[in-house]
Amino acid sequence: MLDRIDRHIPMPFKQLVAEAPLNRLFAQALADGEFDDFEGRTIRLEINGGQPGVTIGFWANRLRLVQGPGDATIRGSVSAFKALAERQQDPDQLFFQRRLVIEGDTELGLALKNLLDSLDWQIRFRDILGV
Repeated sequence: MLDRIDRHIPMPFKQLVAEAPLNRLFAQALADGEFDDFEGRTIRLEINGGQPGVTIGFWANRLRLVQGPGDATIRGSVSAFKALAERQQDPDQLFFQRRLVIEGDTELGLALKNLLDSLDWQIRFRDILGV
């Protein structure tokens, strides 16, 4: 069902909805140059099964949504991504338990994981969804 919904949402709408909050969430890290090593690189985040997913790139000091594959792909279940985003579980544990898997440029994927683990950020899905 998520795949069908994802395929029918145009990329410009996804960019409009997601890029500003994503850049606000990481504004301090972006200003501090924490993402500079990712310039021109892309990382795809996918739910198990290949879809839905999102590819995020970094250009000109901004995180951007783009179409297509990433240099690295991080794949996992919705619950694994939720645990990572809400910092309910250690990211290393999620990868060691194979709840999240890195494919492609694993060095890039691990660098992003380490960066996110070092930053002070948190997403609360209940706040986003209003539950």
